[in-house]
Amino acid sequence: MLKTKKRVDASDALYFAFIYLFIIVTCIVMLYPFIYILSVSISDTDSVMRNEVLLWPKGLNWSAYETVLSYKGMIVAYGNTIFYTVAGTFLSLLLTTMAAYPLSRKNWKMRNFAAMFLAIPLWFGGGMIPFYMVMRDLHLLNTRTGILLYAALSTFYIIIVRTYFESLPKEIEESAKIDGASDIRIFLQIALPLSKPVLAAIGLYYAVGKWNSFFWELILLSKESLMPVQVLLVRIIRDSTFDKEMEAALVHSSGVLPITIQYAAIVVTALPIIMAYPFLQKYFVKGVMIGAVKS
Repeated sequence: MLKTKKRVDASDALYFAFIYLFIIVTCIVMLYPFIYILSVSISDTDSVMRNEVLLWPKGLNWSAYETVLSYKGMIVAYGNTIFYTVAGTFLSLLLTTMAAYPLSRKNWKMRNFAAMFLAIPLWFGGGMIPFYMVMRDLHLLNTRTGILLYAALSTFYIIIVRTYFESLPKEIEESAKIDGASDIRIFLQIALPLSKPVLAAIGLYYAVGKWNSFFWELILLSKESLMPVQVLLVRIIRDSTFDKEMEAALVHSSGVLPITIQYAAIVVTALPIIMAYPFLQKYFVKGVMIGAVKS
């Protein structure tokens, strides 16, 4: 059987050409800053000082990365960030699913009240100073527990996961109840395994937020042994801003510029979380769309 080719008229061809051109230009605009930062961080000092690096690196100089990785407390800060990200994401997913599943049960009498109660933080907040005072009175300052708990839940993500739970086939739950399964068993053995797409998407959003977080860490932590790598990045950028004499001394001693140190620090802190995207990309659309649109 011969296949018939679908004819595309001139208006459709022009439309698709415009869309593809727009996407290509948008990608170039979004990717150029990252490429430029990476190129400057590995280019030789002379090329950077003469502003010759526009897209691709000129010469290779890894001294900036050696300086960043040998920075005081970098290894400890990386370990703290990994702990806060992994443990914090696990805790957030656990609490989010535990809050979302009861909200998805229409036979729960407190469902509407609990949903309204959880929605209050979407519009109202106590503010920075009251929040700090609460953390202080709970003795959560300068503790890993405080960093894990201060942003453990997001109402927006609870709503998404709740809607996903509501979209699961009711026949499966009814069949499990006929077999004598309890609500906890249905939640652990049926609801959670069927919710891998939305949990992967929400988990990545939690992980990215916790990896990049630094504001509250600056406020809640004063011990250097507990600080994450993002706080250390702020210090590197601040400490590598020298006057002309100190800049010349740095170039003479190690062959690196403050700007290359800053860019190398940005690459070192951002690269691990960027590398996680390709592994979970397939879950984004499926997980978020199913959880955000009720069928």
